[in-house]
This record gives sequence, C-alpha cells and structure tokens, in this order.
Amino acid sequence: MNAPLRRIGVIVMVMFGLLFANLNWVQAYRADEYRNSPHNAGRVQIAEYQHERGPILVGRDGFPVAVSEETDGRLRYRRAYEQPRRWAHVVGYKPVNLGATGIESFENDFLAGTGDRFFVDRMRDLFTGNVTVGGSLQTTLSRGAQQTGYEQLRDNQVGTGRGAVVALDPRTGAVQAMVSYPSFDPNPLASHDTEEAQAAYDELDADGDRPLVNRVTAERFEPGSVMKVIDSAAALQAGLEPDTTLEGGAQYTAPTAGAAIGNSPGVVCPNEITLEQALTVSCNTAFSRLMAEELGGDALRETAAGFGFFDEELAVGRLTGGGIPVAPSVTGELKREDGQDDPPTVALSAIGQANVQMTPMQGAMIAAAVANGGVQMKPYLVAQLQDAQLRPVYEADPEELRQPVSGEVAGALQQMMASVVTSGTGRNAQISGYVVGGKTGTAETGGGAEDHGWFIGFAIDGDGEPVSAVAVLLENAGSGGSAEAARIGGQVMRAVIDDQGEG
Repeated sequence: MNAPLRRIGVIVMVMFGLLFANLNWVQAYRADEYRNSPHNAGRVQIAEYQHERGPILVGRDGFPVAVSEETDGRLRYRRAYEQPRRWAHVVGYKPVNLGATGIESFENDFLAGTGDRFFVDRMRDLFTGNVTVGGSLQTTLSRGAQQTGYEQLRDNQVGTGRGAVVALDPRTGAVQAMVSYPSFDPNPLASHDTEEAQAAYDELDADGDRPLVNRVTAERFEPGSVMKVIDSAAALQAGLEPDTTLEGGAQYTAPTAGAAIGNSPGVVCPNEITLEQALTVSCNTAFSRLMAEELGGDALRETAAGFGFFDEELAVGRLTGGGIPVAPSVTGELKREDGQDDPPTVALSAIGQANVQMTPMQGAMIAAAVANGGVQMKPYLVAQLQDAQLRPVYEADPEELRQPVSGEVAGALQQMMASVVTSGTGRNAQISGYVVGGKTGTAETGGGAEDHGWFIGFAIDGDGEPVSAVAVLLENAGSGGSAEAARIGGQVMRAVIDDQGEG
C-alpha cells in the first residue's frame, strides 16, 4: 500500500475512533442533558411513555400501589395508582405535564429505566430493538399501619379534617407508615389528557385544606407539651433523676414576664413535684421554671439539636441519598439582643409554644431515639431496588444518624414516658403485652383557632425490643385532641405489631 492510501486509512480510522468516543461520551455523560433539553421535550416525552415504568410495592407481600397500564394512545403507558388516597403523599404521582412528587419523583430515573444502572441495558436495546423496562421498588411501608393511620385520621373522634401520622422502626429507621390528611386521588393528575390533569391539580391546589401538602415532612407546628420530652432529656443530662423534686404550682411567672403561665384545664400540679410526675401529668409550671431559671435556653436548644432540630439536610428516601425533604424543626430565638437568655421566651418554649415549630417526622424520631437506647437511626423509605430482571441492585443497610442521649438517660426517659401512658395523659395509647411510652401535647395556635393535639410514643415488646415509634398530629382538634392522638398512635403501633406477626 502506497503512502497516500496509508495516510487516508489512518485518517479514516482516527475519525471512526473519534466518532465512537463521542457516541460513548454522549451516552454515558451527556444523555441526561440532551434528554432533559426543552428542545427535545416532545420526543423525550413520547419515548418515556413507550416503555413500562417499574412498580412501587408495599408490605411484606409486595402489593403494587403504583403500576403502568397500557393504553391505545400515542403515549403507550399510563401510570395508575391502587388505593390512591391511602398512599398519595408518600408514593406521589408521575404526571405528563406537571412535576412529579414523592417516591415517583426522587426515584424517577430508576423507575423509568433511564438511570445509570440501566446503561448496559440501553446499549443492548440499540442492537436488539427491545425497550428497557423500569426497575421495581420495594418500600419499607406496612400495609396495615398505613391503612390504620389513614382510616383513623379520616374517622377521628374529634371531628378535625387535617392531620398526620408517621411510624418508624426505632431499630432501623424504616418508615412503617406516612399518612397526611386530607389526601387526594393522584390518578386524574397522571391523565394523558393534559387539560384534564391541569384542571384536577388546580382544584386541589385551590382547596383551603391543602390536600397536596405532605404534613408529615413539609409542615411545622407548635408541639405543645411534647417539648417536655426534650426538657426532661436536658434535665437528666444535667444530673437530675426522675425522682428529683421540682417546684410546680398553679402558676409561674418568668423573670421580666408580663403574664403568668398556668397549667392546662384539669391538670393538678402541686407545689412540689418530681420530674417523672411532672411529665406524667404534664405540669407546665414545673418545666417552664426548670428551663427558664435552672437549665437555661442553651440547654433547651442544644438538647433539641441533639434530637435533630435544625437539620436542614434530612430527606427520607434511599439511605444512599435523595428522598422527600424534611423541613427543619426549630426552637426560635431564645436570647435577647444582649446575648442573654430571654426568660419569658425560654419558659414558653419549654412547653412547646413561643416560636417552637416541629414536623411530625421529627416527633417520631424523638420517640424512636428514646426507644432505641438513645440512638437515632436515619429514617428511610426504600428497602430494595430490583432491575427489570428482578435482580436486587440496592438493599437498605440501616445507619445511625446521631446519638442524642446516653443509654442511661434513654432508659430513664423510657420509664418516665411509660408512666405517661399508664398513669397520665397518654392512657389511650396502651397496648396489652407491650410497654408503651409516650407524651401528649396540646398546642395553642393563636388567632382564636382551636388547639392542635399531639402524641409521640413507642412500643417495646416483652424481650425489650422496640417495635414501633409514632407521631400523631391532629390540627386544630380542640378539647380532647391530644387524647385522641394518643388513641390513634396506639392503634397504628398495634397495626405494626399485627403486620409483623408479633401480636
């Protein structure tokens, strides 16, 4: 072969090499950019709905709550949701013309089969003409607990139309239930008729009860007396014991305060009361005085932070990253401009008022840490991912998030919170054969609105193993709201126990 031909051959080979390298670069590194480009939106949309999206499964039997159904339209597959209102906020929805939410959003690439894990499958499809099916996702959710949480919120005995329930496995952080009420049917939002889907969304968005909002993770509320668990933890860490005597009484006026703090109607708080008794009967005056005059605002804030307040990075999904963002719970500012404690604010914050705001997820995480010997596990929703050939490609490996208190302090808190359920305001949460601990809360909301009702708690079996921790919020439930929240919390934990076959 003469020199000119060799040069031409080398040039051709180099060009083919560069073309192949560019193809691989596009496939491996630029695919998402091109796929998400607005100039390619129509083609991408058609391609996305030409293959089956993977299912989302719940319960030990792998019940499918989100599946793809074949249509005869231009978009071949449509997302469909089973028992939709029960799972709407946690599973989310995948619409054609709107933003996805919940699991459908943060695991979109895996469910759609467009993620990096499917690169080899997509390359193979170029030669075979096949279309890669999306992967399947097994959640941590308990069917029984989720159903119970939804039905109990819907049919609550105090008549409120808004609330939230969340349950966690204290040993692992696995989410056993996540219910926000009122709920909605996501099926119309997934309609291929974009005008119909938009109209359905607009109607829900205009609803004053905000059914689209996930109250478990996205909303913060005054926690009321639930905050006394944080106070008690601060006291125990400072060296107090459950039988340490506190000063209670009918009223307490913090230094420089213009108004006195009283106890809730029906609460009898003697002038001398132990720390455990103060938690059991929910004595406002004892805890307000303890935090404002003895332990201080720093102890309150630092203990709250130890349990997860102020965490701006928490998301509940896959342990390796991503998920439903959780709004950070906060105590508000507890100091004056001169840097010293503001006693009236600290006193009110100690009973979950002033500027304290907490998500139900945070409430469940507090109870779970107490039940788990002071270790708070990272909450998660995704138990397992399987590819189109049902091969596991991800298994959740529970991980410790933080340790708010020592095992000794956690043990004392368990004892004190158990007293709340056996002898105090949380009696409605009792479960036969289990140690149940908890704390109720009644939170004033201002503006003439009814108080919120709260309960956080846990259940420990006869072997000393924690099986569930819950938080229940009933918005503007008024009188009896916290007692009803305790009843619902007990019912949800009972459902977890039944679902696990431990009852």
